[in-house]
Amino acid sequence: MAARGFPYNDLKDFLAALERAGELRRVDVPVDPTLEISEVVTRTVRADGPALLFERPTRGEMPVAINLFGTEKRMAMALGVDSLDEIGARIGALIKPELPVGWSGIREGLGKVMQLKSLPPRKVNTAPCQEVVYRGEDVDLNRLPGLQVWPGDGGIFHNFGLTHTKHPETGKRNLGLYRLQQHGRNTLGMHWQIHKDSTAHHAVAERLGQRLPVAVAIGCDPVVSYAASAPLPGDIDEYLFAGFLRGERVEMVDCLTVPLQVPAHAQIVLEGYLEPGERLPEGPFGDHTGFYTPVEPFPVLHIEAMTMQRKPVYHSIVTSKPPQEDHGLGKATERIFQPLLKMLIPDIVDYDLPAAGVFHNCAIVSIRKRYPKHAQKVMNAIWGAHLMSLTKLIVIVDEDCDVHDYNEVAFRAFGNVDYARDLLLTEGPVDHLDHASYQQFWGGKVGVDATRKLPTEGYTRGWPEEMSMSSEVTSLVDKRWKEYGI
Repeated sequence: MAARGFPYNDLKDFLAALERAGELRRVDVPVDPTLEISEVVTRTVRADGPALLFERPTRGEMPVAINLFGTEKRMAMALGVDSLDEIGARIGALIKPELPVGWSGIREGLGKVMQLKSLPPRKVNTAPCQEVVYRGEDVDLNRLPGLQVWPGDGGIFHNFGLTHTKHPETGKRNLGLYRLQQHGRNTLGMHWQIHKDSTAHHAVAERLGQRLPVAVAIGCDPVVSYAASAPLPGDIDEYLFAGFLRGERVEMVDCLTVPLQVPAHAQIVLEGYLEPGERLPEGPFGDHTGFYTPVEPFPVLHIEAMTMQRKPVYHSIVTSKPPQEDHGLGKATERIFQPLLKMLIPDIVDYDLPAAGVFHNCAIVSIRKRYPKHAQKVMNAIWGAHLMSLTKLIVIVDEDCDVHDYNEVAFRAFGNVDYARDLLLTEGPVDHLDHASYQQFWGGKVGVDATRKLPTEGYTRGWPEEMSMSSEVTSLVDKRWKEYGI
């Protein structure tokens, strides 16, 4: 069932829906975007508290909306469903079983879903995001209440800017979510990582000796904001995906100074370009890993125009070690993409990406085991599956284990494993932000086979039967429970 008011027209629409549901609190006293907002938000997230609207930040000219996706309930509201599994079920129902298995299958499957429910973006000529326009010397990023989240951060960061680029040769659009460090009143550091599509666009522009146009939208409707974070194949348009999730086209408008389109109902838009070859030190930054990422050289966005609604709301997010607001975003991706991962690797029954593993360090996977070393086959398949390739730890369990019950998973992983025989050690790519790998971008990985072992795998002792009470006794105790007075 869609949430009331879904699809939301813009961020303000979503905030109103959250407030009606008792999921938003307004903070009407002055609060400093330097560190103070971060501490308030972190305490709120860890208490499973509401989304927050800081109405009087002591820096900037507009209120700050934050912790919008901090619970699965709010994430489901953002996507217009009662449960995040509903979207995965919709996708699964549209995917035909005759599609090819493998990476080509996942691309074809998602492409088929988009085609069957085709809702491409719709261009409009006028837009709320261009009600107020600043150009040239009038551009001033200090109008925005950007956050310094941690004491060791390198300055002010804009943490929920939806970044738009185009491939210089093919014209293929990309929408991504990257942190943006404020270098000056009209310059930003672009921290896009080595595995991201926008990085590839920039590399092509530099090879051609061209500037790369960039547009950053801040404060979009929640479906578009989620779509920017989704791990889509490079040939699937994020706005087509957003239209599928919304059940309605996303309205887009031409930028004023660069050849790109942005969501018409964004709160704020920054338009500019990257000079080929230009880099500035970016960071340090307290990231979702729980550690500061070091200073590295990254491209610089020169902003030529800043446009916004008349009374904009600034959207941001706090990053820290889990639990933090990105839990909702990560869980949405896990549930939405489950049928596609199962199509890519049909052996999978279910999977879980623990928030404590920041959604890419660990995957718990259940399988219907059918032959020797089946678990190791699935491990290798996961390490070959798009951004799942960054997973450092894979725990494989039998299908009767609930992958979302971490106590049950731990019971299997601690008790069902001979650690001299049931581990698969390998090396491969790791996340750009991974601090533990001895070399940046690649490191060690391990797969743990916590399934029941077969004689054909060399286990000849006879796997023991797990204890369980008889159904007759459990029914008897159910009936008599009140009698016991416990």
